[in-house]
Amino acid sequence: MPGPGRAPSFARGRVLVSFASMRLKKIKLAGFKSFVDPTTVHIPSNLVGVVGPNGCGKSNVIDAVRWVMGESSAKNLRGDSMTDVIFNGSTSRKPVGQASIELVFDNTENKLGGQYAQFNEISIKRLVSRDGQSNYYLNGARCRRRDITDIFLGTGLGPRSYSIIEQGMISRLVEAKPVELRVFFEEAAGISKYKERRRETENRMSHTRDNLDRLNDLREELDKQLHHLQRQARAAERYKELKQEERLLRAQLQALRWRSLDQAVGESEQAIRAADTRLEGEIARLRSVDSEMEKLRAAHTEAGDTLSEVQGRFYGLGADIARVEQAIQHNRERRAELDNDLKQAERVWQDLQHHLETDQRRIGEFETRLAGLDPALEEAREAEEISALRLGEAEESMQTWQAEWDAFTESSSTPSQRAQVERTRIQHLEQQIHTHQHRLGRLDQERAALSPGDLELEIARLEAEQEKLDEEMERLQARLAEVNGSITARREQNRHITTELDTARSRQQQLRGRHASLEALQQAALGKGSGAAAEWLRRQGLEGRQRLAEGLRVSEGWEPAVETVLGHNLQAVCVDGLASVADALESLGKGRLTFFDTATAAAGSGAARAGAVPLASLVRAPWPLESLLDGVHAVEDLAAALALHGELGPRESVITRDGLWLGRGWLRVSREQDEQAGVLAREQELERLEAELDRVSELTAELAESLEQGRETLRGLEEQRDTLQHDATQLGRRHADLRAQLSGRQARLEQFRSRLERIESEIVEGREHIAQSEREVNEARGALETALEAMAEHEARREAQVARRDALRAQLQEARQRAAGDRDKVHQLALETRSLHTQVDSTRRGLERMEAQLEGLAERREALLRQLTECESPITDLNRELEQLLDRRLQVEKELSAARAGLEGIEHQLRELESSRGGTDQRVAEVRAELEQARMRWQELKVRRQTLEEQVIQGGFEVQPLLEELPETAAEAEWEQSLEQVNNRIQRLGPINLAAIDEYKVQSERKTYLDSQHADLTEALETLENAIRRIDRETRTRFRETFDKVNDGLKQMFPRLFGGGHAYLELTGEDVLDAGVSIMARPPGKRNSTIHLLSGGEKALTAVALVFSIFELNPAPFCMLDEVDAPLDDANVGRFCTMVKEMSERVQFVFITHNKTTMEMAQHLSGVTMQEPGVSRLVSVDVQEAVALAAS
Repeated sequence: MPGPGRAPSFARGRVLVSFASMRLKKIKLAGFKSFVDPTTVHIPSNLVGVVGPNGCGKSNVIDAVRWVMGESSAKNLRGDSMTDVIFNGSTSRKPVGQASIELVFDNTENKLGGQYAQFNEISIKRLVSRDGQSNYYLNGARCRRRDITDIFLGTGLGPRSYSIIEQGMISRLVEAKPVELRVFFEEAAGISKYKERRRETENRMSHTRDNLDRLNDLREELDKQLHHLQRQARAAERYKELKQEERLLRAQLQALRWRSLDQAVGESEQAIRAADTRLEGEIARLRSVDSEMEKLRAAHTEAGDTLSEVQGRFYGLGADIARVEQAIQHNRERRAELDNDLKQAERVWQDLQHHLETDQRRIGEFETRLAGLDPALEEAREAEEISALRLGEAEESMQTWQAEWDAFTESSSTPSQRAQVERTRIQHLEQQIHTHQHRLGRLDQERAALSPGDLELEIARLEAEQEKLDEEMERLQARLAEVNGSITARREQNRHITTELDTARSRQQQLRGRHASLEALQQAALGKGSGAAAEWLRRQGLEGRQRLAEGLRVSEGWEPAVETVLGHNLQAVCVDGLASVADALESLGKGRLTFFDTATAAAGSGAARAGAVPLASLVRAPWPLESLLDGVHAVEDLAAALALHGELGPRESVITRDGLWLGRGWLRVSREQDEQAGVLAREQELERLEAELDRVSELTAELAESLEQGRETLRGLEEQRDTLQHDATQLGRRHADLRAQLSGRQARLEQFRSRLERIESEIVEGREHIAQSEREVNEARGALETALEAMAEHEARREAQVARRDALRAQLQEARQRAAGDRDKVHQLALETRSLHTQVDSTRRGLERMEAQLEGLAERREALLRQLTECESPITDLNRELEQLLDRRLQVEKELSAARAGLEGIEHQLRELESSRGGTDQRVAEVRAELEQARMRWQELKVRRQTLEEQVIQGGFEVQPLLEELPETAAEAEWEQSLEQVNNRIQRLGPINLAAIDEYKVQSERKTYLDSQHADLTEALETLENAIRRIDRETRTRFRETFDKVNDGLKQMFPRLFGGGHAYLELTGEDVLDAGVSIMARPPGKRNSTIHLLSGGEKALTAVALVFSIFELNPAPFCMLDEVDAPLDDANVGRFCTMVKEMSERVQFVFITHNKTTMEMAQHLSGVTMQEPGVSRLVSVDVQEAVALAAS
């Protein structure tokens, strides 16, 4: 039958599996708590009992099932952290690195539907490592914890369901709060999965409403923007049409200008060719001078080479002189060295002669001693043979005595043997007593050494350190929470700064657009367009000069008055004297220009009128303006002007704040009908916009910098958070290691105490052995005295034999000593003889070596004398060679002086030619400068022509086709006037937002998309609300049905378990969706007002009745009971077992018990033992097979 196969790749969705109809086949444990070795708990039947002594690990099986089903609380698993479920080591075992539990379900009947129907076995596995990370597997495929918990929803199974009842839970069940008890009913009714889905649906609804609110805000804001963008888009379309016409006119005007510049470029090229001709003539003269200089440089090089050759010979002679002097010095040093070597050889010769004579004398002495030792050696060898014969005779006498003694000993051996046996027994018993006493001493020492005080102190230290780690962990967690809070706050600040930055950038863009529009209008109003006058100003270099309006600052409200008076003078170009422009006015073919002389402007002398002020006093400028405003008086309104009108003299006038200008016999009214209207106000508006634009730009930069700093701070906080998380992980590991050490020390302390108990037992046992051995020693001593009395009769004969033995031994000893002395003497003489022969041979070999050394020294002495004789002649030759070299060096010094004089003459001629060449270079530079200026002018014209051509190309046109299309009579002034008219029409459009067209289109599409999103979200919200209503309706129906059925079951089950009485359930609220469940039970003969008044056994039995009632309604695949029968008496245990047997036909039961009656109910028993300290092992027995085997 195939085992569990690999499931398909596990998707991140819900897995719809129902375990209600399957059987639990086995539980696999490895490294979980005390089950360190891989252990399999087989569940072959519906009644499986788990038995064993207290503390052997039975409840760990229940914890394993709870844990694999997704239990996330370490407290419910009787631990401090999730890593506590991993085996932490024992006295003989090391800790393991991970723990795993696997549940295997039998699906051979294919009762499981869905994607797992094809598998005969379904396995659910959980694995945890020391770092606290848990992994879940479904049929070997990795999945989420949520997938596992979803599988068990509605089946009665789960980490905290009613199918797993641990120690103490059975009584807590009936004492639970109504809301807590409701959870079991929801699980039995199968609505826990609906409740989970309802919670998810509510979360989705909350998110949907939030999204809908944000979407409504966006739609409202977008409607406002679309209305504004629609107006801007219409203006932008008209602007595009005029701009297209302007581009064509501008391109044609640029083509006409290009034609003029092309003619100027031709004339400049002719001037460049003439300058090139003059430059070539000057360069020819310069090359002639360079040729003469090259000849002199060649002669200079030749003279330099001659000088170098002479210097080389001079320096070579110097080197030869130094070499000869060095050779003479070397020969002198070599002679002194040879003299020292010869003296050393003479000393060694004398030493060898002395040693040779000494060794010859020693050889004579050794030969004399050898001649005397040979006769003494012969005599010693003869004495050795005699002493050896005497030794043999003495040994033979001793052997005869020994035979007689053996016969005597044999006759008296029985009492002696008995005495020896008793002595041996006494010795053995005394040895045993000594051994036991020694063991008692060691046990006392071990008992003294096993003082648990140090270990208890270490445990206390580890516990204190653990508390410190706990505090540090809390501090780290608090710090981590603080950093996370700072990160959240910083992100919120960054979002706020980003919003402000976007607002500032939007405001900056608006200001730039407004500034560009006003600046274009102002340029046109001040005559800075592209007409003939502007082109003339560019040619004269006056294009960048300040216009009069740009330098004026008018008191607030008086701008219309000043504009009316000055009129076209506002466009006046400010110059430093009119003479500088008067000569060039003839080249101005058409157009209108006004110039204002800032250098000769003088203050006026007009007097103020009563009720009026001079208009010039309301205007601030860098230059006096009385020449333009002299005689103009300013009043507030027309009535004041008319009152002053009669007093006006010649060249005097009066003007009101709103621009009504009166003179003697004339009146002028300006109502902003021409392009100069509003120039001053526009200029002030431009200044205000520039100031505000600078402020907004500065604010934008500050916000951008703040945002970058905020992001950097956020990155630092996130790095700090990562560091804290890493520290917390490391601290957790240290905490786990410390707990492991603490557990090990506590286990060791327990071992110490156990060992002390064993030592006490062994000491008592050892003292009993010592007392028994002492009694046996006393008995052996009595037997020994009897044997000694029998031995006293043989003592006289033994003494005679002993006396004879002593005499023979003395003779034998004397013979042995004599023989040994003779052998030693022979050996000593032989050694001395061999030593003398060896010394003679060694001395003779030394004589041979010294004679050979004497021969070598004689040869060395002759060679040294020969070398000394040879050293005399080279010194004479070297002195002669040194004198010749000194004479040659004097001659070469004269040649060197002559070569230097020739070289200096050539250098003087070169300097004169270089001076002449300098004048020629200056003339060439002047001509080249003229040529360069001509070329720069040509290049300037060419660049301007190219610039115009590029501008035409940038506008989407080409120069030649434009020139061909223009009429032959086309003039620049005519085209400038046409272009100026088109520009005026463009300026009258006001500020234009060219991006409005595309932005309007994009925002319209976005509005359509947001409307569809709004409809989708509204529909989704309605769908979710309908789903909530359906879930609530289904939940109410199912919960009510389940409650009624469980209540009916409890009313029937309770009297069966108690033999009477009654119990019932009731809801604690009106709404079934959130009402709690309370239980009321009254055993037979009792009228208690609350269930808390029942005894422990009555509470347990009531809880069993409730659980079994739930099982009757919704039986889980299996039920696990951990010592549920502990508080029950024998009668109630019998009823409990009967109920379990009946329900085992539909549900598997795995129960832990110490009760024999409950054990008898089991069909299969699994025993948990702990033979090895801290390690649980499993032993299984099939009860039916065991009964059959016993019967056979």
